[in-house]
Amino acid sequence: MRTERAEHVSVDTTGDRSARRAVTVFPLLVLAAGGLGLLLPGSFTGWGEAVPYLLGVVMFCMGVTMTPDDFRGVVGRPWAVALGLVAHYVIMPGLGWAIAHLLDLSPQLAAGVILVGCAPSGTASNVVTYLARGDVALSVSVATVSTLVAPLVTPPLTLLLAGEYLPVDAGSMVTDIFKTVLLPILAGVVVRLVAGRYVQRALPALPWLSALTISVIVAVVVAGSADAIRSAAGTVFLAVVLHNGLGLALGYGAGRLGRLGEPASRAMAFEVGMQNSGLAASLATAHFSPLAALPAAVFSVWHNVSGSLTAAWLSRRGR
Repeated sequence: MRTERAEHVSVDTTGDRSARRAVTVFPLLVLAAGGLGLLLPGSFTGWGEAVPYLLGVVMFCMGVTMTPDDFRGVVGRPWAVALGLVAHYVIMPGLGWAIAHLLDLSPQLAAGVILVGCAPSGTASNVVTYLARGDVALSVSVATVSTLVAPLVTPPLTLLLAGEYLPVDAGSMVTDIFKTVLLPILAGVVVRLVAGRYVQRALPALPWLSALTISVIVAVVVAGSADAIRSAAGTVFLAVVLHNGLGLALGYGAGRLGRLGEPASRAMAFEVGMQNSGLAASLATAHFSPLAALPAAVFSVWHNVSGSLTAAWLSRRGR
């Protein structure tokens, strides 16, 4: 997330090692949480309403880890950041729509896959970029901007692409993203400005807090659709693997096509192919159904596994 975004801590010396450990252990935590939700769904009855608040905790952690350098990086490299932003919000939503049609998914699952594609950049992308010897500064800049513009981009894209499957209340979705994403981020930024010295001491714990929170979200989402998982798990997994894998490849290709260089192209791969699946799960639960949130739950596990493996391969190739 950073771990979903607390991995942004990777740019801070204090939290670097902790963030790398968190993003490595994170898939195991999420997998265990998903298994718990599947085996004991009754234990999470009534927890669905807490999902937006849990996501707010993750976004608050993201805001706390932000520094002025993040915003200066956007201003200093407008072409690279703009290319990353456009690639992210064109490639992943388009892939989600195409995969939904290709696999002839049910309306709920199709809407869920598309919503994952319309979400902002994923949370472990900064640390994975670091492990891949990519351009971490660019990764942080693209992730920051894609998250901040999500209230203006995610709802209309979801309406455009998923509206043929299910009714989409884009206006309500804007409000929800504002409350669960922007407000917690802004609160975190303020806390960092006011109490920076104390925040610095807490940085190593933030990736773990984010990882545990997202794991709880996944457990709640899986528990809500435990019966459907047994019949749809194979199809959903295939959709997620295709979505994530093609996103990584096309993101890297966009960087090369834009002549950004090898390190920046690696950053582009992860900023395009890794999604904020926690936000997608929250929105799917609130606006569609627990079943529609299933692709986001699976994506939470898989994109961290595939991202880590891809980063290891790129790092060895770089040497």
